[in-house]
Amino acid sequence: MVKKHLKSLTVPVTWPIKRKNNVFVIRPNPGKSFELGMPLGLVFRDLLKYCKTSREVSNLLRDKEVLVDGRRRIDQKYLVGLMDVLSIPLSGEHYRMLLNPSNRLHLVKIDAAEASEKLCKIVGKTMISGGKVQLNLFDGRNLLVSEGNYKVGDTLVLKLPGQEISSILNLEKGATVFLFGGKHVGEHGTVLEIKDGLAKIKGKAGEFSTPTDFVVAIGKEKPLIKID
Repeated sequence: MVKKHLKSLTVPVTWPIKRKNNVFVIRPNPGKSFELGMPLGLVFRDLLKYCKTSREVSNLLRDKEVLVDGRRRIDQKYLVGLMDVLSIPLSGEHYRMLLNPSNRLHLVKIDAAEASEKLCKIVGKTMISGGKVQLNLFDGRNLLVSEGNYKVGDTLVLKLPGQEISSILNLEKGATVFLFGGKHVGEHGTVLEIKDGLAKIKGKAGEFSTPTDFVVAIGKEKPLIKID
């Protein structure tokens, strides 16, 4: 039997919630990393502070249109993950979920134009029957594509609410990247070199190296998304 709640003292450190206020908190639906996302109910209660209780969140989601990646969500256990786009059409608000340098999830307010696109890192690639390629993406979704120049580690720019590929951002020298793990989590910079699974990056504080697993390309010469 799947548990409906988590003990607040055991939630991921990336969740910016007050752990001593409540014994239990909402358990997200499975499918995405708990460390890199928060359930919609906690997003409205603890990040946006629009609601104080789960009942208020349920009423809001039922009565008002709330979109994640362009699709309506009414389940407060739905997990809003890293790079997901949260939109509230009635108020014209749009946000992107990111990590800050303190390794805490937070929402960055963006405009409607930026909210029409999402960045997804390719974490796996498999050939299947019929000459198709299945791309496994960072947020748990899979895409079937014709053979093309898709490499693990690169980032797809997807149009929302569909999943049409607008462009590809290669993880290579000169790319602008965002870090979602390691000592430099929440920082961004420019790739100087990639070798043996490590990316050498020039950031605001200087040069450093980090595993490519913690790096996602977000632009070429500059970021395609607002990151602070």
